[in-house]
Amino acid sequence: MTGTIRYGDWTPDRHGWFLGLSAGQWATVLAGGLPALVGAGSHRWLFALAWLPVWVVLSLLAVMPVRGRPAARWLVDAILHAIGAVTGWANFQSKVATGHADDLAEADLPGVLAGIRVHDGPPTGPHLRRPAIVQDCANRTWAVVARISHPGIGLTEPGERARMAAGLSELLEAVAAAELVSTAALQVRAVPDDGAERAAWQRRNLRADAPDVALSVTTDLADLVARTGVRHEVFLTLVVPEQRLGRQASDAGSGVDGRARVLYGAMAEVEAHLLGPVGCGAVEWLDSPRLAAAIRTGFAPGERASLIGAEPDGRDDAASALPIAAAGPSSAPAPERRCYVHDAWATVTCAVLLPDQGAIMGALAPVFTPTQTNERRSVTVFYEPMPRRRADRLVGRDSMSAGTAAEMRARLGFRSRAAHRRDAARVEGQDVRLAEGRALVRVAVVAAVTVPSFWSVLDHGRRLESSIRASGFTPLRLDLAQDSGFAAACVPLGVALPRQRRRG
Repeated sequence: MTGTIRYGDWTPDRHGWFLGLSAGQWATVLAGGLPALVGAGSHRWLFALAWLPVWVVLSLLAVMPVRGRPAARWLVDAILHAIGAVTGWANFQSKVATGHADDLAEADLPGVLAGIRVHDGPPTGPHLRRPAIVQDCANRTWAVVARISHPGIGLTEPGERARMAAGLSELLEAVAAAELVSTAALQVRAVPDDGAERAAWQRRNLRADAPDVALSVTTDLADLVARTGVRHEVFLTLVVPEQRLGRQASDAGSGVDGRARVLYGAMAEVEAHLLGPVGCGAVEWLDSPRLAAAIRTGFAPGERASLIGAEPDGRDDAASALPIAAAGPSSAPAPERRCYVHDAWATVTCAVLLPDQGAIMGALAPVFTPTQTNERRSVTVFYEPMPRRRADRLVGRDSMSAGTAAEMRARLGFRSRAAHRRDAARVEGQDVRLAEGRALVRVAVVAAVTVPSFWSVLDHGRRLESSIRASGFTPLRLDLAQDSGFAAACVPLGVALPRQRRRG
């Protein structure tokens, strides 16, 4: 029996250049104090004294963090948010809803998803499926999306959990070694089961001459599942930058088909790891209709039953498939400060900060549990494997910074605290594992709760934050960026990554 393993060897993505401040912050503080020093040097004492409050305000704006962002960044974000709301450029209206959609194969999505284009890749595999190739014109990336099924870890032994975690590590190390995929986004959406699949199966298989008792038992079971069942949808998105993909695509035919063929190689490698050590039961790379359904249920969880019911006899039908142009919301007003409203639904999104004390595998289980019917929880974990040379450079810089800070504290007579020794040990551990051939991975976690728009969405947001704290993590509400947070947490397209993350 293997004991429970606690994972916690992560460090901040960026360390302060000196005394916890970056070079830009130091430049702002020094530049803000320069007029006072010049005034004092020229004996203009009144000017120097009058400038001191301005210097203090500038320094606080540049240095003081408020809920994860510097005060100056809050000021800029608030101004941009107000401009977007006043001018109306943040409002969204679907072309399909207004009847002006010229091409149903062209994606029409709001906000940071506006640059998304979906292409059909060349046929592949024994069934000649055509996986959807997602192009993000704004970020110059390409992506593919898979729906995966996994038995979960709730009933597994600690040894089996450790093997699955090791399998995930092997997957990320293989991705880092290939230096093609820049981001792997794992998204889990948990929603009370609406019984759509069961109802569709019953329509296809229920016999008209079945005994009344059997029909009654079947109906009772369906009602019980509808009240207590929770359904999980798991998606894995692989994101590849155009800079990496374009060089290899020129040897595979260039264009969309050439890029798709290069992506197919990465898909096969990732699928082998998922079906092997990670323990997945099935991996399905989504084509355009299935990707459109995944996007649509991200914006409107209640649409899932109608999408399942539209498939005649459970078979794929081009006439009943949802076009990608209709996958987005029909309308979305300018994002509010603390929530995002899309169609008849509203979402609150939080970033999940990793705890310093570490966490065990499965610690986020309370976050995946909806508190009532029609509430959906969604969590996305972004893994960004770093190339070997870049990882070696970052770890070397952090190791040098940690050593320099420890030496300065010793020379100045300051006592080395436990937090300093812990951070230095983590950096040293990363250096050792990197020398052993392991990969350095940036990690970011985003969680969201979606409820009908006429509910008290802020109350459900507080429940989400409570669930995150109960898991041992720290929630950070993405105020003034709820639309981008929603795209990251609820739509499996691999966009809207935060720029500063933790790595481990």
